[in-house]
Amino acid sequence: MIQAKNLHKYYDQLHVLKGVNLHIQKGEIVSIVGASGAGKTTLLQILGTLDRPNKDNEIELRINNEDILSMNDKNLSKFRNLNLGFIFQFHQLLPEFTALENVCIPAYIAKKNKKETEEEATKLLTYLGLSHRIHHKPSELSGGEQQRVAVARALINKPAVIFADEPSGNLDTHSAENLHQLFFKLRDEFGQTFVIVTHNEELANMADRKLVMIDGMISNH
Repeated sequence: MIQAKNLHKYYDQLHVLKGVNLHIQKGEIVSIVGASGAGKTTLLQILGTLDRPNKDNEIELRINNEDILSMNDKNLSKFRNLNLGFIFQFHQLLPEFTALENVCIPAYIAKKNKKETEEEATKLLTYLGLSHRIHHKPSELSGGEQQRVAVARALINKPAVIFADEPSGNLDTHSAENLHQLFFKLRDEFGQTFVIVTHNEELANMADRKLVMIDGMISNH
């Protein structure tokens, strides 16, 4: 599902990623852990096509058998919208829109049918236990509810891969546990692949595989 080879990233003189190699299977849940500054979020952003690695002869990044590095920005945006979902620590919902409208946005960007999109969004929100919150705005929702709306938004285009950056970092223990269980339930029902950067030891250890980043590289120990 994801194949990365020799990923490097420099920010001016700072060498953040130092030749990362990884292979993630379809339907796998992989956690990425490590100290602050180890390069976890940078790696997630490159794997999620939100940033590009530095050019290198030996470099490779393939997702769902597509060569990501050969795509121009327009094709990359389209690929990202249709194939990848994102869940961040701060839900990044648009405050002026309802839960339903927030969930629909990626599908509207993909020019999907409005009626079908709203039906799918309603189904997702109901699945996530938010059927009574569909027409509420983010300010009317609890933190856990806002994060579940963000999960529904990440799922609306049925992406092959979900990237999550500290998804439960802003939640209380109970909401965090519910969110963690939800990832596994989604994987089991829809076969999605999850790549999760987290400081939460419990979530990291629940994953099928835990990758430890140390100083810009994935440790093999």
